[in-house]
Amino acid sequence: MTDYGEEQRNEREALESIYPDSFTVLSENPTSFTITVTSEAGENDETVQATLKFTYAEKYPDEIPLYELFSQENLEDNDVTDILKLLQEQAEENLGMVMIFTLVSAVQEKLNEMVDQIKTRREEEKRQKEKEAEEAEKQCFHGTPVTIENFLSWKAKFDAEVLENRRKKMKEEEQSGKNKLTGKQLFETDHNLDTSDIQFLEDAGNNVEVDESLFQEMDDLELDDEEDDPDYNPMNLDSD
Repeated sequence: MTDYGEEQRNEREALESIYPDSFTVLSENPTSFTITVTSEAGENDETVQATLKFTYAEKYPDEIPLYELFSQENLEDNDVTDILKLLQEQAEENLGMVMIFTLVSAVQEKLNEMVDQIKTRREEEKRQKEKEAEEAEKQCFHGTPVTIENFLSWKAKFDAEVLENRRKKMKEEEQSGKNKLTGKQLFETDHNLDTSDIQFLEDAGNNVEVDESLFQEMDDLELDDEEDDPDYNPMNLDSD
């Protein structure tokens, strides 16, 4: 008959000696403890860490121990899922044998792989950002490529705008011409213009100033005097 208690005590003692700095007992009955596993340092000294909690079942190792991810650092949700799946697979494969060391070792290897994956993921993210920035820069400098279809579409809109602007301008000029009155129309619509000059002189009275210098040189002007013409005959004016 298997002595489950003795097998569990022997394994616990072995685990305490293997993981002296990361093994912590949580309870004695049932036996429960944690083991903290840290990955090797990556290229930029980044690490991932997982603290595993185990609780012995009554008939362990013929029964799978209870396990959970007690805490973690720098792991994403999908990483946690992968670790729990790995623990389940390893526990089923090692059923009937003490297995805690095997489970912890498998998680240790998985964390080391994850550090490499983090490096690869970051490099991929960096390349993606650089590609997006390059595409954005090309878009700024080159704009939308010209094709026959988008050129014809642009030209149709441009021609329609030009035609509309011409129509508006012609309509405005036509409207402006209709509203502009001739001199005759001004006098017909505003009778005050008939006497505006006379009214101006009456209002000015004796205050109208005349610049006599404008008339001082009148004698020097060569004006034709029709009366000095020997052939001048005022009776002949109507005959011209």
